Amino acid sequence: MSDHPVVVRRAYEEPLATDGTRVLVDRIWPRGLTKERAHLDEWCKSVAPSSALRTWYAHVPERFEEFTTRYRAELEEPERAAAFQHLRELVKGRPLTLLTATKQPEISEAAVLTLLLSS
Repeated sequence: MSDHPVVVRRAYEEPLATDGTRVLVDRIWPRGLTKERAHLDEWCKSVAPSSALRTWYAHVPERFEEFTTRYRAELEEPERAAAFQHLRELVKGRPLTLLTATKQPEISEAAVLTLLLSS
Protein backbone atom coordinates (compact mmCIF):
# COMPACT_ATOMS: atom_id res chain seq x y z
CA MET A 1 0.00 0.00 0.00
CA SER A 2 1.30 3.46 -0.85
CA ASP A 3 2.05 5.99 1.85
CA HIS A 4 0.21 8.75 -0.02
CA PRO A 5 -2.71 9.00 -2.43
CA VAL A 6 -2.24 8.27 -6.12
CA VAL A 7 -4.65 9.98 -8.51
CA VAL A 8 -5.12 10.15 -12.27
CA ARG A 9 -5.76 13.42 -14.07
CA ARG A 10 -5.69 14.64 -17.62
CA ALA A 11 -2.48 16.42 -18.55
CA TYR A 12 -4.52 19.32 -19.94
CA GLU A 13 -6.16 20.14 -16.60
CA GLU A 14 -4.81 22.93 -14.43
CA PRO A 15 -2.66 21.66 -11.56
CA LEU A 16 -4.13 21.48 -8.07
CA ALA A 17 -2.37 22.26 -4.81
CA THR A 18 -3.07 18.65 -3.74
CA ASP A 19 -1.38 17.08 -6.81
CA GLY A 20 1.95 16.45 -5.13
CA THR A 21 4.43 15.05 -7.65
CA ARG A 22 3.04 15.31 -11.19
CA VAL A 23 4.24 12.60 -13.59
CA LEU A 24 3.24 12.17 -17.22
CA VAL A 25 2.99 8.43 -17.97
CA ASP A 26 2.22 8.59 -21.71
CA ARG A 27 4.81 7.55 -24.26
CA ILE A 28 3.86 10.42 -26.58
CA TRP A 29 3.84 14.08 -25.51
CA PRO A 30 0.27 15.49 -25.30
CA ARG A 31 -0.68 17.32 -28.48
CA GLY A 32 -0.79 21.10 -28.10
CA LEU A 33 0.45 21.13 -24.50
CA THR A 34 3.51 23.23 -23.73
CA LYS A 35 6.03 22.07 -21.14
CA GLU A 36 5.32 25.20 -19.11
CA ARG A 37 1.56 24.61 -19.05
CA ALA A 38 1.99 20.94 -18.14
CA HIS A 39 3.59 21.75 -14.76
CA LEU A 40 5.31 18.36 -14.72
CA ASP A 41 7.80 17.10 -12.23
CA GLU A 42 8.70 14.20 -14.52
CA TRP A 43 7.88 12.50 -17.78
CA CYS A 44 8.17 8.76 -17.17
CA LYS A 45 7.64 7.41 -20.65
CA SER A 46 9.54 4.20 -19.81
CA VAL A 47 6.51 2.99 -17.82
CA ALA A 48 4.09 3.54 -20.72
CA PRO A 49 2.65 0.60 -22.65
CA SER A 50 4.40 -0.50 -25.82
CA SER A 51 3.37 1.14 -29.07
CA ALA A 52 1.97 -2.20 -30.24
CA LEU A 53 -0.22 -2.55 -27.15
CA ARG A 54 -1.31 1.09 -27.26
CA THR A 55 -2.27 0.76 -30.94
CA TRP A 56 -4.17 -2.50 -30.35
CA TYR A 57 -6.05 -1.07 -27.37
CA ALA A 58 -6.99 2.27 -28.99
CA HIS A 59 -8.93 3.12 -25.80
CA VAL A 60 -11.80 0.86 -26.81
CA PRO A 61 -13.64 0.40 -23.48
CA GLU A 62 -14.49 -3.24 -24.21
CA ARG A 63 -10.75 -4.00 -24.46
CA PHE A 64 -9.78 -2.43 -21.12
CA GLU A 65 -9.78 -5.69 -19.14
CA GLU A 66 -7.54 -7.42 -21.72
CA PHE A 67 -5.41 -4.26 -21.99
CA THR A 68 -4.91 -4.34 -18.22
CA THR A 69 -3.77 -7.97 -18.35
CA ARG A 70 -1.36 -7.34 -21.23
CA TYR A 71 -0.04 -4.11 -19.71
CA ARG A 72 0.61 -5.76 -16.34
CA ALA A 73 2.66 -8.38 -18.21
CA GLU A 74 4.64 -5.61 -19.94
CA LEU A 75 5.35 -4.03 -16.55
CA GLU A 76 7.41 -7.15 -15.75
CA GLU A 77 9.91 -6.24 -18.51
CA PRO A 78 13.14 -4.84 -16.99
CA GLU A 79 12.91 -1.24 -18.26
CA ARG A 80 9.22 -0.87 -17.38
CA ALA A 81 9.71 -2.66 -14.05
CA ALA A 82 12.44 -0.17 -13.12
CA ALA A 83 10.24 2.76 -14.13
CA PHE A 84 7.33 1.34 -12.11
CA GLN A 85 9.61 0.90 -9.10
CA HIS A 86 10.58 4.57 -9.50
CA LEU A 87 6.89 5.51 -9.25
CA ARG A 88 6.63 3.36 -6.10
CA GLU A 89 9.49 5.38 -4.61
CA LEU A 90 7.88 8.69 -5.58
CA VAL A 91 4.62 7.89 -3.82
CA LYS A 92 6.46 7.27 -0.55
CA GLY A 93 7.37 10.93 -0.25
CA ARG A 94 4.17 12.75 -1.10
CA PRO A 95 0.93 12.48 -3.10
CA LEU A 96 1.42 11.36 -6.70
CA THR A 97 -0.62 12.50 -9.68
CA LEU A 98 -0.29 10.41 -12.84
CA LEU A 99 -1.05 12.45 -15.93
CA THR A 100 -2.32 11.23 -19.28
CA ALA A 101 -3.57 12.97 -22.40
CA THR A 102 -6.38 10.51 -23.05
CA LYS A 103 -9.95 11.75 -22.97
CA GLN A 104 -10.89 8.77 -20.79
CA PRO A 105 -8.26 8.60 -18.03
CA GLU A 106 -10.34 6.06 -16.11
CA ILE A 107 -9.51 3.45 -18.79
CA SER A 108 -5.89 4.42 -19.38
CA GLU A 109 -2.51 3.04 -18.38
CA ALA A 110 -2.52 5.69 -15.64
CA ALA A 111 -5.61 4.04 -14.13
CA VAL A 112 -3.89 0.64 -14.18
CA LEU A 113 -0.77 2.14 -12.58
CA THR A 114 -2.88 3.83 -9.91
CA LEU A 115 -4.48 0.53 -8.94
CA LEU A 116 -1.10 -1.19 -8.75
CA LEU A 117 0.52 1.63 -6.77
CA SER A 118 -2.39 1.83 -4.34
CA SER A 119 -2.37 -1.87 -3.51
